[in-house]
Amino acid sequence: MLFSAILRSFIQHGSLEIIRPNGHRLTFGDGTPPHVAVRLSTGKIAATLFRNPALVLGEAYMDGRLIIAHGSIYDFLDLLAQNLSSSPGGFWYGLSTRTQRVKKRATSIRRARRNVAHHYDLDARLYDLFLDDDKQYSCAYFRKMDDGIDLAQLQKKQHIAAKLYLDQPGLRVLDIGCGWGGMACYLAENFEAEVTGITLSQEQYEYCLKRAENSPARVRIDFRMLDYRELAEPYDRIVSVGMFEHVGKRSYPEFFAQIRNLLTEDGIALIHAIGFSDTPSPMNPFMRKYIFPGADVASLSEVFSVVEPSGLLVTDLEILRLHYAETLLRWRQRFTAQREKAVQLYDEKFYRMWEFYLAMCEVGFRRQALIVFQIQLAKQIDRLPITRDYMFETEREWTSEHRAQ
Repeated sequence: MLFSAILRSFIQHGSLEIIRPNGHRLTFGDGTPPHVAVRLSTGKIAATLFRNPALVLGEAYMDGRLIIAHGSIYDFLDLLAQNLSSSPGGFWYGLSTRTQRVKKRATSIRRARRNVAHHYDLDARLYDLFLDDDKQYSCAYFRKMDDGIDLAQLQKKQHIAAKLYLDQPGLRVLDIGCGWGGMACYLAENFEAEVTGITLSQEQYEYCLKRAENSPARVRIDFRMLDYRELAEPYDRIVSVGMFEHVGKRSYPEFFAQIRNLLTEDGIALIHAIGFSDTPSPMNPFMRKYIFPGADVASLSEVFSVVEPSGLLVTDLEILRLHYAETLLRWRQRFTAQREKAVQLYDEKFYRMWEFYLAMCEVGFRRQALIVFQIQLAKQIDRLPITRDYMFETEREWTSEHRAQ
């Protein structure tokens, strides 16, 4: 009865049908689309779900105790998200997830290596199932909503390169958290930059080495398996895409202090990361436990409060709102289309875990407070042109050249 009462107060819009283990059906909502039906394989789910929904919901789907009978897991999560802020039940659900105490954790180098291995040292064929040809595993940049994932990821690299203001050849560039080397190779091959890419993933490092060997700019590319805190040489440009989420909130001062130490006096840095558009909040417990152990997502207030005393100047800030939602949509579509291959690589449980992860993240960027921010940093207030025209003009030129090819 409590289960039904809470859901009835929570689900005000859309249509949700809960099918109990005995076949009894409960219907919630106003009957409008979307229509989602969920089958519970055990009656114990209801009791555990309401104690920690942000964790138990994903575990139940992953373990096969919660089965989508009509619609998809994305439809189900999207229905919940749409009702989250408009009902008393939404308040209860938010209390279970967003208002928990924010724990500030430090991340040692040893722990960072272990956390990275958990996610990025999975079978490389898994990422081939859904990433673009360049293996970009971060938010793409969509000039048009119908852009394909390969084009959007190229545009992301162009967008970041424009902000790095690569105004001369031979600039020394550091790529912190270089992934499979796409950004590093792009900068070396297109701007004659001397690029050092660092990663803590063994799988990514080995892939990067092979990629560098086959690059026409191989003499200007240096990949290393290092933590950012293990470097000491200066760089003219520093870029970090999708790595800041793994730093740990207590380590933010150390991170920005190291950026300042590594950056030349006239250098420029660009940090691209996931954030919250509202107040500081804890990491989703399912994500932290199963997908990205040790990860944190920062609100802008948390970032600025650390940057301000660091000796670095914020010279530009951009919020990418729906770009990651569109990226995740394409990843999810490609991943679910390759279900059989994913199951062959691991198993059904792993497949459902990743399907839930991709769907939940997309909903977070589309319906809730998740954003991507790009923050440009420098030491000198007059280091960059006084307007942002240099970014737009550079990107328009590259876009014209790409269309002409």
